[in-house]
Amino acid sequence: PEPFLNTVVGRYANRIAKGKFTLNNREYTLSVNNGPNSLHGGPTGFHTRVWDAEQKKENSITFTYTSKDGEEGFPGNLKVELTYTLSDSSNELHIDYEATTDKATVVNLTSHGFFNLAGIAHPTSSIEDHIVTINADHYIPIDNTSIPTGEIAKVEGTPMDFRTPRVVGKCIDADFIDLKHGAGYDHCYVLNKTEPKTLTLAATCEDPKSGRKMEVYTTELGVQLYTGNWLGGFKGAHGATYPKRSAICFEAQCFPDTPNKAYFPTAKLEPGETYQQHTIYKFK
Repeated sequence: PEPFLNTVVGRYANRIAKGKFTLNNREYTLSVNNGPNSLHGGPTGFHTRVWDAEQKKENSITFTYTSKDGEEGFPGNLKVELTYTLSDSSNELHIDYEATTDKATVVNLTSHGFFNLAGIAHPTSSIEDHIVTINADHYIPIDNTSIPTGEIAKVEGTPMDFRTPRVVGKCIDADFIDLKHGAGYDHCYVLNKTEPKTLTLAATCEDPKSGRKMEVYTTELGVQLYTGNWLGGFKGAHGATYPKRSAICFEAQCFPDTPNKAYFPTAKLEPGETYQQHTIYKFK
């Protein structure tokens, strides 16, 4: 029932307003699957596709997929290579993405991993008691359809401030317009970086009862914090159910609706260029 549960999403993660954008003076129309907007590449985006797989090393696996020109409305034949690598010594899951195109296009890939650090011993627990930090002084406000307003706002003095450790549930229902628009946290944070594409700490998440802690590192400029506000209580393995706010996501990515916001860092990919992303989930 949750189409994006622990999948890679693309060709464009997050939302594109009204399913339209202009690239090189040509307008493209995408499938709309989230109110008036396109979300996570559309209803038959990368999350629904069968990828080829090759296990090149004992601790890694590489998936490849070619998204054809015009798929879900996006231009260009996009060749994607995705590698997951496990590091036993440091308890890290590395995700490496590469993509090339034969025509100018937009690319924004992310892993839509849903986490609950309480673990299977507490299969229906909420993440509202998880403690989160995000290495960001700014976030991107959204309208009532979750499209960026165009502003890049300071987190200081707002319920959006995770610069120091904060319990997720402390302010999640605060009387704050952005939290109302997202039905909780569902916002892109502008990560503090001195150099673009450098691998830096994006966020930490800790379950105070189990003591489990996760650190998120990425080369991306943004991370989407999503607190499972739309999970509907579907059943999973081991007797688990997944109600509202039973999982949390840290989605490393470009900013939402970047193709329609010329002053946001570009998500454009041209022939001869290579899209690259490196993201790590580290557990302690």
